[in-house]
Amino acid sequence: MITEGKVIEIFCTADDFCKEFETGMAKNALPSSPEAPKRRRKRMMSDAEVITILICFHFNTYRNFKHYYLPCVCGQWRHLFPRTFSYNRFVEVMPSCLVALTMFLQPACFGECIGISFVDSTCIPVIHNRRQSGMNVFKGIATKGKGTMGWYVGFRLHLLCNHRGGLINFVLTRANVDDRNELVMDTLTDKAFGKLYADKGYIPRSLFGHLRDSGVHIVTGLRSNMRQQLIPIYDKIMLRKRSIIESVNDMLRNMAHLVHSRHRSVHNFLMNLPAAPGAYSFFSTKPGVNFDFEIPETDGQLIIRI
Repeated sequence: MITEGKVIEIFCTADDFCKEFETGMAKNALPSSPEAPKRRRKRMMSDAEVITILICFHFNTYRNFKHYYLPCVCGQWRHLFPRTFSYNRFVEVMPSCLVALTMFLQPACFGECIGISFVDSTCIPVIHNRRQSGMNVFKGIATKGKGTMGWYVGFRLHLLCNHRGGLINFVLTRANVDDRNELVMDTLTDKAFGKLYADKGYIPRSLFGHLRDSGVHIVTGLRSNMRQQLIPIYDKIMLRKRSIIESVNDMLRNMAHLVHSRHRSVHNFLMNLPAAPGAYSFFSTKPGVNFDFEIPETDGQLIIRI
């Protein structure tokens, strides 16, 4: 259960961002017509409050947003959110905060790359396989794909994290999009550099050369039917540390409740998607790899001890 102190911390971070975001949007907004001026009356609840409520939902054990909003937000946290909407009104307002919530992740939630990063993808099913013929909400949007646990209908989330378990970037695609898609990898590694450690699904040499041109050196293991190659001992050790991205996926799915099949609309799914990584960024504990950095006085070269 999330504490009130954590709720206040998330709100303060979101409020500072929303003030800058609204100022930037106001500067670039088109002027209203003098004949038909637009009303700019503020809502009872600010965007920062809506973002805070959405992120805090992924801290709790609630799996139904209505059961979370009515007793928890409108009841226990009434002193924190004194002017709350009704549940129906809150659901109507949520989609209008999608851009602010997505932009909020970059400066406040995402980590930085120091030259060591890990990449992997996770499945996001949106409906049970036996019910895919009667799918209405995601009809024409979700596709059928195959993951480590078998076939599913939904989407695929590609994640990139640093050595401290902080998310650097993520990309949402349909379930039938390959992990080695060059467009996905270019978007995912836009702000990454140095070594990128991945599993054996990222092996093709065409991807290796493509990323090498953009300053990213991808390192993977070898399949059993491949010719053995010599790799530095440092890369071999770091490949064993690739379980950090698996732990991040597990925390997003089981602790932040990223995956569930009860979405009533596409808007609900799109609001749930960035809120889960946002909640993960505020977790007190994250998986990580411990490094000891040392710069000798003799040659000045950087030595990293794992």
